[in-house]
Amino acid sequence: MPIQSQTPHTCKASPQSTLHLSDPSANSLSPIVIPISPPHNQTVPPNPSTPPNPNATLLPSTSPTSNPTSVSSSFNAADSTSFSASYKNTSPSSDSTPSSDTSKSTSPVAAPPPTRIHPMVTRSQNQIFKPKQLYVADTSSSLIPIEPTCVSQAMKDHRWRQAMSEEFSALVSQGTWDLVPPEPNQNIIGCKWVFRLKRGKDGQIERYKARLVAKGFHQKPGSDYFETFSPVIKPTTIRTVLSIAVSRGWKIHQLDINNAFLNGKLDETIFMQQPMGFTDPNQPNHVCRLKKSLYGLKQAPRAWFRELKQFLLSFGLTNSRSDSSLFVSPSGIDRLYVLVYVDDILITGSNSAIISKLIHAMSTRFSLKDLGELNFFLGVEAIHTTTGLFLSQRRYIEDILHRSHMENSKAVSTPLASTTTLQQTAGHTLTDPTEYRKIVGSLQYLNLTRPDICFATSKLSQFMHSPTDLHWQAAKRVLRYLKGTLNHGLLIRPQSSLSLHGFTDADWAGDKDHFTSTTGYLMYLGSNPVSWKATKQRAVARSSTEAEYRALAAGTSELVWIQNLLFELGIRPTSPPALYCDNLGATYLSSNPVMHSRMKHIAIDLHFVRDLVDKKVVRVSHIASIDQLADGLTKPLSSHRFLSLRSKIGVTDGSSILRGRVKEINYFPLIS
Repeated sequence: MPIQSQTPHTCKASPQSTLHLSDPSANSLSPIVIPISPPHNQTVPPNPSTPPNPNATLLPSTSPTSNPTSVSSSFNAADSTSFSASYKNTSPSSDSTPSSDTSKSTSPVAAPPPTRIHPMVTRSQNQIFKPKQLYVADTSSSLIPIEPTCVSQAMKDHRWRQAMSEEFSALVSQGTWDLVPPEPNQNIIGCKWVFRLKRGKDGQIERYKARLVAKGFHQKPGSDYFETFSPVIKPTTIRTVLSIAVSRGWKIHQLDINNAFLNGKLDETIFMQQPMGFTDPNQPNHVCRLKKSLYGLKQAPRAWFRELKQFLLSFGLTNSRSDSSLFVSPSGIDRLYVLVYVDDILITGSNSAIISKLIHAMSTRFSLKDLGELNFFLGVEAIHTTTGLFLSQRRYIEDILHRSHMENSKAVSTPLASTTTLQQTAGHTLTDPTEYRKIVGSLQYLNLTRPDICFATSKLSQFMHSPTDLHWQAAKRVLRYLKGTLNHGLLIRPQSSLSLHGFTDADWAGDKDHFTSTTGYLMYLGSNPVSWKATKQRAVARSSTEAEYRALAAGTSELVWIQNLLFELGIRPTSPPALYCDNLGATYLSSNPVMHSRMKHIAIDLHFVRDLVDKKVVRVSHIASIDQLADGLTKPLSSHRFLSLRSKIGVTDGSSILRGRVKEINYFPLIS
C-alpha cells in the first residue's frame, strides 16, 4: 500500500529508483534504502530541484520505442505524496514477467524485468485462471485403521487399548504366571505386544486383536525348552475330507479356540518380564514365572497340541497314523472327522448329534467360538453352491497384488512364458531380495487352491537364496497372471464313486543349471483334485525313461499315502488306484520282471513300484501325451495348451459364484 506523507520518518527522494528513509530515533543516521520500481511503459522526468545522490548507481537509458517495457532511470517524488512499492503488468500483450515485491529486496537498484524470448503464451498471460481443487488424504484411524508397531502408538486409540485389556484379562484369568522376585541366575526373556486387524472373507475388519508374545529367541535350549515340534493338518488331508463331506452331503462345522496356547502346560520353568503397560505398581521389579505356555515360546505349539490331543482321545476318537493332526471315530456306522490346524478346527461327520455333543464338550473344556458352517478357513473362502463347494483365495491374491503394487498391472494368460528359461546366473543379482522372497512365499501358500501356478512357484523357489532381475520379472509375470484370474479357484463337486487315480509326468533335464529333471504329479479322488506337486529331482537322469520312472515312483508314494488315509477315513475303493504315465519305457519297467543293466542305479525305485504293482496295490497304465494332465506341472506351456489343461485339472472360474460377494477395500480413501 502507498506510504503516506504524514509518516514521522523523514522522506527523501533520490533521482534514482531508490528511496532513502532516515529514522530520527536511531543513534546514527543510517539510511534505509528501498528500491522503487516505476510503472512499465512510463518515463518519469528528473526533478531539477533535487540534488543527485552520489552513491546511487544509474541504470542505462533505454529508448521507449525500442522496448515498450523500458524502465526510467529516475523518479520524481516532489509532485507526489505516495507511490507504489510493487507493480505487476497485467497487459495481455506484454511479454514481461511480473516484477517481484520490492519491499523484500535488499539491493539498492531494481533489476530490469527479464525479456521473454519463447513464443508460447500461457493461460495466465491471457487472464485465464481456474480455481485449484485441493484433495487431502485423511489418514485418521477412523478411516484407515493401521496396525500399531509399538505400545505407545496403540495407546492413542481406544480400540487397541480395549484389545490389550481383553488379552491381559484372559492371561490373568487363565493363571498364566505369578510374580516372583528376580534372581541373578535366572534367564529372563522379554515380551512384546503384537497388534493385528482381523478381517473377514469380504475384507472388512471384524475385530482388533492384541496379543502378548514372548520373545522365544531369548530362550536357551536344554534348559528353557527341549522339544518344539507341533503338527498341523496337511493340505491334502483337508481337500480329501472336504471331498468326502461334499459327496456324502455332510455339514462341516468350524471352531476357533480363544487363546489356544494358554491351555498348554509347561514342563520347564521360564521367567519373563512383566508386560509393557501392565506392570504391577506394587511389585514393579518382579518377573513373571510362567505356568502355562504363551505365544512366542518355542514349546508353546507342542504344549497346546498335547492338551487338545488328550481331550479328543478321551472323547473316544483315535489319532490318524497318516496325518497326526487328524482325529477320526473308530470304525462303525457313524463317522466323525476332526481336523486341527493350531487353533482352527474343522468337524464333520455323518451324525449331527455326535458333532453337537463334541462341540458342547469342547466348550466346557476350552474357551471357543462356534463359527457355524464352514465359510472362511485359513484365508480360504468356502462358498456352498448347488454344484458343490467352491474354494477361493481371491482376497489373499488381492492383498499380494496390493503389497507388491501390482493391482493395476496388465493381465497375462500364462504364469510363465514358454520361451523363457530361468537360470541361476542369468541377469543381475538383486541388491535387496526381501520383496522377492515375500512374494514367492505368498505364492507357495496360494498353492492351497491353485494347482495352475504350482510349477511356476516351484521354479521361482529355486532362486530364493540369490534372485536376479530376471527372476524378479518372472515373479511379477505370475502376479500379472493372478491379476487376470482373481476369481479362479477349486470347485469340489459331489462324487458318486470315490475312486482314486493320478497322473505323473517328468521334463527330462529341464533344469539348465544342473541338468536335473522335473517331477510333477496330480492326484484325484473321483474328479476332484486332492494332491499335486512340482519339484526338481535330486539326481541327474541319464534318459527320459529314467526321469519318467522317478516321477512315477514319487507319484506312487503319494498315491499309497492317500490310499492309507482313505482306509482310516472308512473309504475303501473297489479297485486298485491307477497311475497314468505317458512314457512307454517307464510303464513297461513297472511290470517287467527283467532287470535291465541301464536301470541298476535306480533299483530302489524300480523295486518299490514293481512290488506294489505285483501286489495289486497300484496299477500303472500308459496314456497319450495329449491327455497327460500333469504336463503343466513340469514345464511352461503355450497359452493354448495351458488354458486347455487348466480347465481339466479342476481350476474353475468362479466369477458367477463370487459376483456380489466380494466388496472392494478402499485402502486410500480421499476426501475433498
